[in-house]
Amino acid sequence: MELARYLKEKEELITKELSRLVPNESEFPPVIHEAVNYSLFAGGKRIRPILTLAAYEAVSGAVSEAVSGAKGKELGRAINTACAFECIHTYSLIHDDLPSLDDDDLRRGKPTCHKKFGEATAILAGDALLTFAFELIADSPGVAPEIIVAVTKEISRAAGSLGMIGGQVVDLESEDKDISVVELERIHALKTGALLTASIRCGAMIAGAGEKQLDALTTYGRAIGLAFQVADDILDLTGTTEELGKDAGSDEKLSKATYPKLVGLGQSREIAKALKNKAIDSLKDFGEEAEPLRAIAEYIVDRRK
Repeated sequence: MELARYLKEKEELITKELSRLVPNESEFPPVIHEAVNYSLFAGGKRIRPILTLAAYEAVSGAVSEAVSGAKGKELGRAINTACAFECIHTYSLIHDDLPSLDDDDLRRGKPTCHKKFGEATAILAGDALLTFAFELIADSPGVAPEIIVAVTKEISRAAGSLGMIGGQVVDLESEDKDISVVELERIHALKTGALLTASIRCGAMIAGAGEKQLDALTTYGRAIGLAFQVADDILDLTGTTEELGKDAGSDEKLSKATYPKLVGLGQSREIAKALKNKAIDSLKDFGEEAEPLRAIAEYIVDRRK
C-alpha cells in the first residue's frame, strides 16, 4: 500500500478535526488557548490517532476518509477518540519538556511551550489538553454509552500512574543508574507502549471487535509500542537535531537508560526488527483491511524522525 499517502490523508483529517473541536485563542482566556493550539498544531506524526483509525478500519472495514457526507456518522465514530489521543500525547510532551523533567528547548523544530509562554502557562496548557481529551470522548458521535465508558477507562489507565505517568516516574528515577534490559523494557512499555496500545484497542473497541480480534490487536500494540521507543533510542543517538525536531543526544546528556547504551546499537536494531515482525505476525487472521497497520509497523522501525 501507499503508506505515505495514507499517513498524509489521516494526518490531514485529524488536524482538520482538531482545529474544529479544540477551542482557539478567540475563546476566553486567550493565552491558554493560544498555548494549547501552539503545541497541538506545531507538527508531529499523529501516530496515535492514526493507529486508532487504522484499528477501527481493520475491525469494521469502514475507511475513515472523511467525517462528513453520506457515511459521515459511521466514519466519524472513532474520530473524537483519535483526537483525544493526540491531545493526551501533546500534553505529555509539554510536561516532558519542562525544566523539572527533561528541560528541552525544542519540540518539533520550534521552541517548547514553556520557552514560548512560560512555565506556568505551559503546565496549564498540558492540563487543559488532558482534561479536554475526556470531553471529546464523551461527545463521540454514534458511540454507545457503554463503549464510551470502556474507552474512557482504557485511556485513563494507559495515561495514568499504571501507564504513561508511571513510566515517566521510573524513567526519571533511573537517570544516572545502572538498570537491566528487563527494567528498561518495563519503563518503555509503560511510558510509550501503554498509550500506543490503548490507541489501537480503543479504535477496535469502537468498531465492535470480538475477543480474538482485540487480543491480536493488543499483541500488535504492545510490540509496536516497545519498537517505537527502541527506534526513538536509536534515533536520539544517530539522528540530527534537524531530523528529529528536538535536541539530538538528549538521552545521553540526561544519562538516561536506553537500548543502545545497554545492549549496543546493532543489537538494538535487531530487537526493533524482531518486535516489528511480532507485530505483523499478530495480524495474520486479518485481511487487507489491516494492511495499514502492517505498513505502520514497518514505518515505526525504519523512520528517520
